[in-house]
Amino acid sequence: MKDKPPKIEFPCDYPIKIIGEASPDYTNEVLSIVNRYDAKCTLANSMLRPSRNGKYESLTIKFWALNEQQIASMFAELKQVKAVRMVL
Repeated sequence: MKDKPPKIEFPCDYPIKIIGEASPDYTNEVLSIVNRYDAKCTLANSMLRPSRNGKYESLTIKFWALNEQQIASMFAELKQVKAVRMVL
């Protein structure tokens, strides 16, 4: 049986999408968590989209991922934020 190549080759730019309740605190809190894993992430190199009614925001960020554990740790931390509804 042949070994499968890894699905993701690390390190790499890794996109994540965080959906949460719209507020300045939501964006700042999410970015502060992501910055602990990649200090170069800023709102300037992210994409923020409000929902149709403005109640939610979708924040797409590319960060420099070193390994799967780093991604899993960051996802777990982001899911603890009260305003966050989904991390993809």
